[in-house]
Amino acid sequence: MKEESLSEITLRKYEKPYQLPRRELSKKVCLSLGLLQPGDSRDIVVDILLALIDAKNKKQELNTDQIREKAIEIRKEANLELKGIAESNIRRQLKRLRDIFLVEKNNNMYRIAEFESIKFLFENKLEKFYIASIIERIHEYLGELDKI
Repeated sequence: MKEESLSEITLRKYEKPYQLPRRELSKKVCLSLGLLQPGDSRDIVVDILLALIDAKNKKQELNTDQIREKAIEIRKEANLELKGIAESNIRRQLKRLRDIFLVEKNNNMYRIAEFESIKFLFENKLEKFYIASIIERIHEYLGELDKI
């Protein structure tokens, strides 16, 4: 039997989001969804998510170069180092956002899935589908363990 997981997710709970600046809010979402580790200085996923949210509000799709440029602008506005901006890392972070159903790719263009709200995507794709299937499998293992 393989020891490799079929899927996994990390969820974290933080204090309520009262009046956080937009980048800090995006960072807390990334931390909450396990896209970022606490204390991680390579937090380009925060800026990628913000770039895609900005594009969603304009109903735009972006390619990796556009996402990279927008992420650089966001980092410069926040006086942050330009860490993690290599195109290969941008693609890797986009893949992570796609893996949790927040972002979709079509003809090398990326967007927030169906231009939906992040909350809707979390509730209807991540919570009801992805997390529910993980919990269901855990229940199967627990049931088998109870038979021992």
